[in-house]
Amino acid sequence: MSTFIQTLIVGLRLGSIYALVALGYTMVYGIIRLINFAHGDFIMVGGYAMIFTVPLVLGLGLPAWAAVLAAIAVCALVGMGTELIAYRPVRKKGTNMTALITAIAMSLFLENLAQAIPAIGPNPKVSSQIFASGGVDLGGVTLEYTTILTIVIGALVCAALYLFTQRTRLGRAMRCVSEDKEAATILGINVNHTILSTFAIGSGLAAVAALMYMAQYPKIYSTMGVLLGLKAFIAAVLGGIGILPGAMLGGIVIGLVESFTTSYVSSSMADTFVFLILIVVLMAKPAGILGKNVGEKV
Repeated sequence: MSTFIQTLIVGLRLGSIYALVALGYTMVYGIIRLINFAHGDFIMVGGYAMIFTVPLVLGLGLPAWAAVLAAIAVCALVGMGTELIAYRPVRKKGTNMTALITAIAMSLFLENLAQAIPAIGPNPKVSSQIFASGGVDLGGVTLEYTTILTIVIGALVCAALYLFTQRTRLGRAMRCVSEDKEAATILGINVNHTILSTFAIGSGLAAVAALMYMAQYPKIYSTMGVLLGLKAFIAAVLGGIGILPGAMLGGIVIGLVESFTTSYVSSSMADTFVFLILIVVLMAKPAGILGKNVGEKV
């Protein structure tokens, strides 16, 4: 039983990270129907931003995790720059396939740019400890502080984002643009500003995901966002891409599947089971767990 509970906790920890990254994917897809494959690399950007700002934060007498504020700002700027320079011109003149290729190109560009910067380079960098070490022993199950914070932060951010999209003016504008851009324009909504804000928020979430990831795996490298981003994308599709609660649910499911497969089957089979679950769910429900099949008039 203690092994089962420990595996469950690890799965929730992983799922919280995947859910945060998946939220970035699903926000962008929900509003402009674009799969932003560069989103995983925003996590790498946030990780390096924290590594370089942690010494400054500590010098000011603040805790190391406060560096995430600078990382959020950097990721938001990178996300907005990506939308303005790469995606907006394609959105206006290109096709869906052109946008997809542009997203892949931006991912490769960010990875190679990081390797070309002398202060970063191709070799991994070890980050300093962000949260206090130690944990709580509950009936033979060790619950680390980093695990508790990861799960709590993930849940709070997911809930806050959902409330933001439901209760705020900008959040309602995002949902309106997602439903019908032309109608949103008629209603006086600045579509380009709304899309830019969506990229800023989604990219900022990548910095929070980087904080949680670094708390568990204190190693940063230029391609760290590739596999993490892919699994988060799978989580978004599994839950129903374009649906915020679906991204949360998909992230938790992927984290639990990976954790239980590693503990009870084999660590080498974890990714196999993740893709297998995706295939099985999409065969039964192509729109994802919370998604709805919508017919189109022709």
